[in-house]
Amino acid sequence: MEMIKDGIIGLCVADALGVPVEFLSRNFLQRNPVVDMRGYGTYNQPPGTWSDDTSMTLCLLDSLTNGLDYADMMRKFALWMNNAEYTAYDEVFDVGVTTGKALSEFAKGTDPLLCGGSGEYDNGNGSLMRILPLIFHLRSFFGDVFAYNDKAFDIIHNVSSLTHAHSRSHVACGIYLSVANRLLESKNINTAFSAGMNDAKRYYRSKNRYYDELAYFDRLYDDDFRYTAKENIKSSGYVVDTLEAAFWCLLTTECYEDCVLKAVNLGEDTDTVAAVTGGLAGLFYGYKAIPEKWLKQIARLDFIINLCEKAERVI
Repeated sequence: MEMIKDGIIGLCVADALGVPVEFLSRNFLQRNPVVDMRGYGTYNQPPGTWSDDTSMTLCLLDSLTNGLDYADMMRKFALWMNNAEYTAYDEVFDVGVTTGKALSEFAKGTDPLLCGGSGEYDNGNGSLMRILPLIFHLRSFFGDVFAYNDKAFDIIHNVSSLTHAHSRSHVACGIYLSVANRLLESKNINTAFSAGMNDAKRYYRSKNRYYDELAYFDRLYDDDFRYTAKENIKSSGYVVDTLEAAFWCLLTTECYEDCVLKAVNLGEDTDTVAAVTGGLAGLFYGYKAIPEKWLKQIARLDFIINLCEKAERVI
């Protein structure tokens, strides 16, 4: 199996599709939809350039090849932000505010698990966008039933807290990985989504700290969520919006290409919404479902594949 390559490259390719049009409105993209890999645009980067979404995902994946070490994760995030390691072209062109503050705290010597923002306004999608590699670590330690293990959720929350420590971000990451886990076990997206959502609800309803936070995710538990009108799906950088948009795109398409293009063309936070979506689509449809013409344009593809293959051997 190549599930790590499926998920990580699925995320990376979708990220690269979204980079040139980040911040463009949905109305603009309806008139000028993204249908292929573009270049330049928002950040004036060549086609196939990935952003902080992929960079931080690769940092986390690389760290996990040596085990679970929160300080090492932060050191690798710092190497990305400060030294442009784990980047497409040795350039950092997008750093989230909450992430930047957390890494500044780490540089001052703050404990890694105390660096992340914990306020109401610290619920951007900066931990959700990079959390996917953790699913492989959790499955290796707890099996495909990790959702029944409190320690597994503690790890999810800790990895989020490195940059985003609010309970809502914790829940978003927990839901995302619960669904990702089920996607790896099912041949039906709707079945996997429902099962993963129920796994997360079972856990969070039993914890006083998180019980009230579940209300922010109520729409995802509506049986008719997949039929939500496009105009009612938001694609901002708010973690709940991003999670809803990613699941909606997954539930309303039938192949990797359509799924990630739908995510990009929602507009606004195009790279991250697409990356979060692409990770799930990659896990479900597999690496071979990603259009070859897109793969050929991805910057440092060999580097990413080698890191995935290394992780496959040791995680």
